[in-house]
Amino acid sequence: MEAASVAASSIIRVAALSGSLRKSSYNRGLIRSAIEISKASINGLQIEYIDISPLPLLNTDLEGEGSFPPAVEAFRQKILEADSILFASPEYNYSISAPLKNAIDWASRPPNVWADKAAAIVSAGGGFGGGRSQYHLRQVGVFLDLHFINKPEFFLNAFQPPAKFDSDGNLIDEQAKERLKEVLLSLQALSLKLHRKK
Repeated sequence: MEAASVAASSIIRVAALSGSLRKSSYNRGLIRSAIEISKASINGLQIEYIDISPLPLLNTDLEGEGSFPPAVEAFRQKILEADSILFASPEYNYSISAPLKNAIDWASRPPNVWADKAAAIVSAGGGFGGGRSQYHLRQVGVFLDLHFINKPEFFLNAFQPPAKFDSDGNLIDEQAKERLKEVLLSLQALSLKLHRKK
């Protein structure tokens, strides 16, 4: 595997992961909206949704000599090739969801393919809008050598009127879309800054 490098055109490639596997989940809806926003109004930002559902539960018995199961190899390659990461992290029991933690752990197996990438977190849910999961994920990111944007933060209470999502889990709140765009612009700026230093 070769590390990713930003092309001369300064295209930032973003790998987007959702901690919720449900097709109509609000957090997957945030990623769909981020992809639409980037295509419509942010030059130089390409977001690809990476499905983590095929990943087996982490078990080092599945590792060979310098190899991983095919689904894990493909996932790790996608993360390696990305310049930055967008996490949509729902809050499960004050923490990160099990599927997302599993994906994080697989990609951190030596060599750690998260290292030195810019990252951002968005979340939607009840109450604090998934905020506790974000703070836990930031803590995990310290060990992974991820560089999270500090501002703006994006927590969205999905159940407080007026409706933020439609019945298919698509983001329909225009104010939330503007906030999401600001997150993406901040992620793009940090990604470019980090790569200029290399």
